[in-house]
Amino acid sequence: MPETRPAPAPPRGLSAAGTPASGLQMLQGALLVIAVLYFGQDLLVPLVLAVLLAFVLAPVVRLLRRVRMPRSMAVVISVLLACAIIFGIGGLMGRQATMLAENLPSYQTTIREKLSGLQSAGGWIDRLSGAVQAVGHGMGSREDPAPVVSGDPVRPPMPVEIHTPDPTPIEMLRRVAEPLLGPLATAGIVVILVIFILLYREDLRDRLIRLAGARDLHRTMAAMDDAAYRLSRFFLAQTGMNALFGLFIAAALWAIGIPNPLLWGFVAGLMRFVPFIGVFITVSGPVLLALAVDPGWATLIWVLVLFGISEMLMGQVVEPMVFGHSTGLSPIAVIAAATFWTWLWGPVGLLLAVPLTVCLVVLGRHVDRLEFLEVMLGDRPPLDPEETFYQRALAGDSNALAEQAERCLKDKPLADYLDAVALPALRLAQADAVHGALRPERRDALLRSVELLIEDLEEEEDPVPPDGETPQEPIPAAWHVPGAVLCLPGRGPFDALAANMLGQVLARRGFGVQVGGVSAVPGAPPRLICLCLLEGGSSSATARYLLRRARRRLPGVPAIALAWSPDGGGESDGVLAKALRAEGESAPLQLAMNLAEALDLAVEASGTAPAPVLTAPAPRPEAPPSIGVAPAPA
Repeated sequence: MPETRPAPAPPRGLSAAGTPASGLQMLQGALLVIAVLYFGQDLLVPLVLAVLLAFVLAPVVRLLRRVRMPRSMAVVISVLLACAIIFGIGGLMGRQATMLAENLPSYQTTIREKLSGLQSAGGWIDRLSGAVQAVGHGMGSREDPAPVVSGDPVRPPMPVEIHTPDPTPIEMLRRVAEPLLGPLATAGIVVILVIFILLYREDLRDRLIRLAGARDLHRTMAAMDDAAYRLSRFFLAQTGMNALFGLFIAAALWAIGIPNPLLWGFVAGLMRFVPFIGVFITVSGPVLLALAVDPGWATLIWVLVLFGISEMLMGQVVEPMVFGHSTGLSPIAVIAAATFWTWLWGPVGLLLAVPLTVCLVVLGRHVDRLEFLEVMLGDRPPLDPEETFYQRALAGDSNALAEQAERCLKDKPLADYLDAVALPALRLAQADAVHGALRPERRDALLRSVELLIEDLEEEEDPVPPDGETPQEPIPAAWHVPGAVLCLPGRGPFDALAANMLGQVLARRGFGVQVGGVSAVPGAPPRLICLCLLEGGSSSATARYLLRRARRRLPGVPAIALAWSPDGGGESDGVLAKALRAEGESAPLQLAMNLAEALDLAVEASGTAPAPVLTAPAPRPEAPPSIGVAPAPA
């Protein structure tokens, strides 16, 4: 009898353990998470505050660890320092708020006198209040008279007052202690959680790796470390920058003469965490005090100018310098996040909206199953440039295509833009056309939009090359003659557009270009033939036939074949490229995989050394290139 052995245990991988597998499961999980966040607010708010505070303190702990301080001591010192700063600021703000409350009666008197001055100056407030009172009297006069019972009016009810007994000492102690115990308990829980999160950071990271799931341990750990490091730097930089902004506002308000400037500086720094509406909350207090402390209007104007300039500088200059382009969130995502977290957790959620949403975007960037979070909330374009080009062209939006081209041409030459954006978009359109997914009206709109774009690109200039580059050699005069280079389109659905794009690139370099077919042998044959094909459009037999036909009509003229493919020939040749290479064995033929290569081959054929692209477009031929059969000029 054969010996039976137990089956070996399956190896424990790093597949996703906590991520749902299907879209329905993800939706159910999202609804469950929202319900847990809503009903578990008392438990989750301290945890979230502790995690964010741990992100802020993690760089401080790393700094202390560099001076060979033990981890436990570094964590305790960092937490105690943060607690001292927070409680010190809280005590200072409490004294400032008490002073403000004591001075409120005098501020009310000043505001009343200013309103009286407005009434005596224009009288429009009196007229407005009089109109409101008149409307009220008119509504009251139409009310029904008091009901009469048996000929006598009903007597009004007798007022009754209820007096509660004086509280006992125990009740008084409970009323004082209850409002304080909740915040103190929350603060204590946050401090303990921060200490343990900083102490056991690596263990928590490993558990998150297991939950997030990845089959490559090294890459997953690198992604987690990168995300944690970036978030720590971001939160620490944002906290420090908001603190400096608050100090600046406090100093400026003190110079202007606003009472309690430290209080309003603290509010300004805190409200920097609140998107969009934070500035309005910040400016409301100083504006009211400017009305109260100054009988004139100069203080109010200075306050408005201060906040207007400071917010503009912070949003447009300082933050882009510190964080780069932005925080990584789209404006719509910021508004949606502020609304969502405020609905969930109230004012605390409003303060934590941006940090929490940044965490979600980073999570979506590193976890494949949660990539939709980055797409929905991040500021990266949802479509690739070539997909955006294709979508705008299908919609017939030539203005949007021109705007995209203008942005791209600021830092790259025309050939690179067409190779990276326009031709890949045509490749997408060609794939849809081959499979019958492109309706005729959509195809016509795409052709018109791209043709208009090609016309608009004639006015664009290439970016200025860096200083020190070798000047570009001019093309020989014989190659400036219109028709010196003949661009022949293939028979694919969009090969004619590719030929026009190549013709525009060559014309910008200084070549005389003719785009069209060969109907008869011209009197003055061209100096170079460029056959333009998009991989997947024409068949290999058609490409060979077009090349042989051009050689029969124009014997002895050198030829270049542009067989554009998505990978640019980086990995392997496509079907057209292989067929054309085989055709080049019988007669000389140079093969280019993109427009930049075709331009270099044309420059080489003209006997000119390759050089950087011109900073200004060269003059076009008098006759614009046409699509279809057109004889070369004599």
